[in-house]
Amino acid sequence: MITFVIAMDKEAEPIISAMEHIKERKASGKRVVLGTLHKKKIAVIVCGVGKVNAACGAQLAIDKFKAEKIINIGVAGGLSKDLKIGEIYEISHAVQYDFDLTQLNGTAIGTLDEFDENYLPLNICGKYGAKKLATGDRFNDSKDDFKLLTKVLEADIRDMECGAIAQACKHAGVKLHSFKIISDLAGSGSTTEQYLKNLSVCFETLKRELKTITEKIYG
Repeated sequence: MITFVIAMDKEAEPIISAMEHIKERKASGKRVVLGTLHKKKIAVIVCGVGKVNAACGAQLAIDKFKAEKIINIGVAGGLSKDLKIGEIYEISHAVQYDFDLTQLNGTAIGTLDEFDENYLPLNICGKYGAKKLATGDRFNDSKDDFKLLTKVLEADIRDMECGAIAQACKHAGVKLHSFKIISDLAGSGSTTEQYLKNLSVCFETLKRELKTITEKIYG
């Protein structure tokens, strides 16, 4: 079953509202919505915000719902002014920027102990611009974080879930697709104010692009 793993109810709502034959339940404390989307059976797991929640949601999708593919969709922060508010991008690689074993292993920041490279590859469908994403359990306007994200990791987008989902999928051998809609741009004022202001625009983009995304993923 193709399973969506999404952080928040409001991010999941455009997908759930397009579903048919809906059944809802709780599993491992997570909201799970089962049904069909464009005539194919799917599940939507609302995992909660942050890396631990995201990894738990991904593992639930893999173990309980036998996910053959996981789709992570949500809003995210742009790190380059080349990106556009309300625009959708697909993620080609993801790293956890707040994971650091540099002092112990001598590896690049974000390199998990069980891997040699810091960025993990995702599957892409080729419809949208492919970008590199950095995940961390922080939502802030930190100049130090911005420098790390852009100068060291050369990331295009930041979020709080995708890198953890990528780690779970990599271990399980499950394909992961991730699509991020830009809600705020670093260097363009308060990320919090931008995020709150632009959510409705982002959700309209998701509604508009959802059929195209699923057609590409369904094959």
